[in-house]
Formats: sequence, structure tokens, C-alpha cells
Amino acid sequence: MPPSAVACCCVRFTVAATAITTHSKTDAHVRPAFAAARPAVFDTGISMLEKIKATWFSSVRADVLAGLVVALALIPEAIAFSIITGVDPKVGLYASFCICVVIAFVGGRPAMISAATGAMALLMVNLVKEHGLQYLLAATLLCGVLQIVAGYLRLGELMRFVSRSVVTGFVNALAILIFMAQLPELTHVTWPVYAMTAAGLAIIYLFPRVPLLGKLLPSPLVCILLLTAMSIYMGMDVRTVGDMGALPDSLPIFMWPDVALNLDTLLIILPYSAALAVVGLLESMMTATIVDDLTDTDSDRNRECKGQGIANIASGLIGGMAGCAMIGQSMINVKSGGRTRLSTLSAGLLLLIMMLFLGDWLARIPMAALVAVMIMVSISTFSWESIRNLKQYPLSTNIVMVVTVIVVVATHNLAYGVLVGSLLAAMFFASKIGRYLDVTSRRDLEHSHRTYYVTGQVFFASAERFMASFDLRENVETLAIDLREAHFWDITAVAALDKVVLKLRRAGISVDVVGMNQATATLVDRFGVHDKPERIDSLMGH
Repeated sequence: MPPSAVACCCVRFTVAATAITTHSKTDAHVRPAFAAARPAVFDTGISMLEKIKATWFSSVRADVLAGLVVALALIPEAIAFSIITGVDPKVGLYASFCICVVIAFVGGRPAMISAATGAMALLMVNLVKEHGLQYLLAATLLCGVLQIVAGYLRLGELMRFVSRSVVTGFVNALAILIFMAQLPELTHVTWPVYAMTAAGLAIIYLFPRVPLLGKLLPSPLVCILLLTAMSIYMGMDVRTVGDMGALPDSLPIFMWPDVALNLDTLLIILPYSAALAVVGLLESMMTATIVDDLTDTDSDRNRECKGQGIANIASGLIGGMAGCAMIGQSMINVKSGGRTRLSTLSAGLLLLIMMLFLGDWLARIPMAALVAVMIMVSISTFSWESIRNLKQYPLSTNIVMVVTVIVVVATHNLAYGVLVGSLLAAMFFASKIGRYLDVTSRRDLEHSHRTYYVTGQVFFASAERFMASFDLRENVETLAIDLREAHFWDITAVAALDKVVLKLRRAGISVDVVGMNQATATLVDRFGVHDKPERIDSLMGH
């Protein structure tokens, strides 16, 4: 190639390289400018799609299969809980379908299963017995309203104030009540009922050990299927689900409760609705905490409160009973691979499909099979570890747990037990914290002065101990109360400080209060009188 041609090529290459470099620099400046000019809505849309995918479609296959397992396991429990309440099985089935579907969209804990539960069913027994189904539906609607209000008041955060001993007592009492609810089906019956119940329990506990199949199908469902087949094949004369009422063969319809909208109706349903709201939220918050731990994710408890309320309102409007989160079914869902809201939605929709197309078969399920399932639920719900650890736990913990169980079993009201247990736990806690108050002193003989050093928490439970720590008759000229290591919590503590200071001053002693932290100083400045001469007379009654 001639030298001139080589030179020409070099020039062209240099120009092209320069152009490319210039274009790259220009493009590098343009891209950030374009990104800055891009509408924020575009980024928001992308983040929303990513969030929807994460909460709905991140594991479609696993979620649908988990939903199927849950739906199969829900059928016998929904029927059994309906029978406990004293209503047609369709009430529990409609409720379980509706609550599952609705909570999938509005709940605060993905992959958690909500449906008709034993705890809620037990609360509605007397209402149905005394007033009928229509009042149950009205109570369900009011329960939903109360739960929505609780969500907006952010009462979901109060769950952290319920101690573990109260929760354990709550769970154990629930297990006992579920077992007691089965006793009517086991009294004054023929021997085949006992035989079927025993066989059902054997199937439930032994089937999981069967290779392959034991892990594919839930043993309660296998129990229902085998005992139903045996009852039909042998023509056994035992009570069946169909004897309790007609099963649904159509989609649920809108149903406004046929009750008078007046004060009398409100007074009837309000106690039941309040109990349903409290117990439902308590059990839902407990279940959410368990699922949080299993999936290493966080739940929105206040959203869950509102979601439970919306779901219960929807259930009441289609003829369903009130429900809440189910600990057992949620565990089944998570352990079966369910991780998103799709698993909950799948469980509800598949439950409806089976309910509509398998209704005739469901009606032939023997009651003994359901009794076996509920006994299994009772046994698995009870915290047997709490019995084994009685000797290891502090006495106060055991007392709270036992009292919670006794109150619930005696009143058949889970809310009463939780309330009494929580109050008792708070009293034990206050008493324990009050004992940690320490008051020491040191006297300066040369200057006739004594300094008291207060360490710990001063509040209503420790106020008397605080006052008793001072020698009000000691002959000193000056006295200092050092509060650098103390914290005052309430007006009872401030009143105790006032009494000590005023009594010492009345004895002719000059008193200084020093070292208060900002919170204590604010409280004393607002409610104290020892440093306000104009208010001392009113305190002393002059």
C-alpha cells in the first residue's frame, strides 16, 4: 500500500475514533439527563409491578399446590366448626371460602390462612342457641366493624404487651374447649361410633408414616375419606353431616341479617361481637408472629386488623360466620411451600369448587370422623411442653398460665381469660420491677448533712418503698436526694417525692433534689408541689 494511502487510512481511523469517543461522552451526559427527566410515575409503576410479583407470583406452582392441600384440610374443619356453633355446615364453608379469598387481597401477612376457626365458633354457641342464625350474621358484621376500627387505632401493636404465659394459657384453654365440644357426640351413642372415632385417630396419626402417600395427602382428609367409604359400604347407622343440615349446592348470595336495627339488637350482639373481635385479632396476631418467624419476613399487623374486619363483613353478608387466622392451616400452607398471597387465594377458590361439586359426598361424612379430626386438633393445639416445663418456669409464669386456662374454661370465653391473664401478668411484672428500687445514704458528720442515692424505677408499685427508705426523724441540717440513677414514671412517684420533701422540711431540714433526668424533671415540674410554695398549702389542706 502506498504511503499516502496508509496516511489517509490513519487519518480516517483517527477521525472515526474521535467521533465515537465524542458520541460516547455525549451519550453518557444525555442518559442521566434523560433518566432525570423520566416521569416518577414510570419508576413507581415498575416498583408496583415488582411488589405485586413478589407478593403474588414469585412461586406460582408451589403456592397453588399448597393452596390445594390447605383447601382439602379446610373442608372437615369448616364443617366441624359449623356443627360446634350449631349451624348448617354451609355457614362455616361459606365463611372459610369468603374469608380466605378476601384476606388474600387485604390482609397484612402473605401466606397466612384465615377461615372459620374453633376459637370463634365456641364464642358463638350461646348466641345461636338463644337467638338464632340471623343474630350470628349481625354479630359477624359488627365484629368486622370493630376490627377495622382497631386497625385504624393501630391496636395491632398492642400484641407485644401480651406475655408468653398468657398466650400459652390461651392456646391450652382453646384445646380443652375444643375437646369438651366433642363430648356430646361421644355420649349415649352406639359402639360403632366409638370404633369409628378410634379408627379415625389411628388413621390420622399413622398415615403420615406411610411412604410417599403419607407426605402427599393430609391425614385428616384421609381419615374423612376412609371412614366415609367404610360407613357407606357397610351401611352403618351413624349420624352424618347431612343429618345436621343441607350442604350448599350453589354459590353464596348476598344476605342482609334479618334482625331489627334497634338498641335491643345492639345490646344482644355487642358482647359477642366484642369478644369475637378481640379473640379473632389476638389469634391472628399470634399466627402472624409464627409465620413471620417461619418465613423470616415481617407482617403489617395493623393492616391485618383491618383485613380481618373486611373479611368478616364480607362473610357475614353472604351468610357466613366470623373467622380469623388459623395457626394449624397456616403452618400447613407454609410447610407445603406457600409463600405469597396466591396460596391463600388458591385455598379459598379450590374450597369453593370442591364444595359445589362434591356436596353430595360431603353430606355422607360420618360425625365420628369429624370428632376424630377435632380431637386431633385439640391434642396438637395443646402446648404439652408447657406442662413439662412447669418446674423450670418461675412461679408467677405458671400462675398466669393456669389462671388464664381456668378462667377460659369456666366462662367459655377466651377474651375473659386473656384479659384476666394479662392483668395478672402486669401485676407480677410491676411487683418485680418495684423490688429493684434501691435507696442508700451517706452522712457527712462534719457538716451535719446526709445524701440519699436513689437507684431504679419509682412508680405506683415502688412508691411506698421509696418513702420508707428515708429517716424523717434524723437530726441533720441539710439533706440531698440524688436521682441521677432513678427514673420517675407516674404521678404516684411524684406524690411520694412531695411527701418526703415536705415532711423533711417541716422537721426543719433543708432539702435539695438533684440529678433528675429530663423525663423525670418534666414530670416533677408538671405535677410536683414541693418546689411550688403557692401549691403547698392546698396539699397540706390549709
